[in-house]
Amino acid sequence: MKTENKFESKKLVISAMLVALAVSLSSFSIPIGASKCFPIQHLVNVIAAVFLGPVYGTGAAFCTSLIRNLLGTGSLLAFPGSMVGAFLAGYLYRHTGKLFAAYAGEVVGTGILGGILCYPVATMLMGKEAAVFAYVVPFLLSTGCGTVMAAILFGVMERSGVIHVLQNIVHGKG
Repeated sequence: MKTENKFESKKLVISAMLVALAVSLSSFSIPIGASKCFPIQHLVNVIAAVFLGPVYGTGAAFCTSLIRNLLGTGSLLAFPGSMVGAFLAGYLYRHTGKLFAAYAGEVVGTGILGGILCYPVATMLMGKEAAVFAYVVPFLLSTGCGTVMAAILFGVMERSGVIHVLQNIVHGKG
């Protein structure tokens, strides 16, 4: 097996594991005011951004949204929010190498851009009446919780050196 294919296979397996984690824990929610936050997707988006990059992260977000919709535990609004957040987090992390960039990408991508992109999905595909910014605040709350969870996890992983070991394994340096 070629070395390049070996690393792509690793990334595919890790993506599948992250999708399974996000789907299986998608029932975990935190009530905040009138909305519920589902932070696991955002935690998974940041993990995928750091270890897999924007393409696999976006693919994992898409697969998670698709499976949750097929199981009846998600809505069409999961697609734009999670996918934009995963992509932007992975893109910014890849170009800066900074965890803060991944966190910012997830929050801006999901909370603001994804929240705005939900407007056409809600009005045209779901038949709901909504204002353009109606989903921004709930998405910001949800992604904020998940991103804080990711920052705590990565803080522990960074202090213990585990983050570099895992990156080396994923990218074939270990």
